[in-house]
Amino acid sequence: MYPLNKKEAQSMDYEEAKQIIEEGLKKKKSKTKFYFNDLSKMLGLKPRVAKKLINQMIQEEILEYWSSGSTSLYGLKGAGKQAHTEHED
Repeated sequence: MYPLNKKEAQSMDYEEAKQIIEEGLKKKKSKTKFYFNDLSKMLGLKPRVAKKLINQMIQEEILEYWSSGSTSLYGLKGAGKQAHTEHED
């Protein structure tokens, strides 16, 4: 499932990356938000390559970006405790 070598990692397309991230995050029930490095390692890609794929997932609202000002985290859109409280008026 994870790319094993540089050639495979460089040839990973967006759909593959999206599937790996979604499955990986859904398996981890104990957490809903992850550091960028966690996602990059999950893909087995260098940060610069992973950043482009992750940003595309944010634009398509598959992932969401959360920041406390000092910490930046990513998670599946609508997952976690905070997602329920953000939409209340």
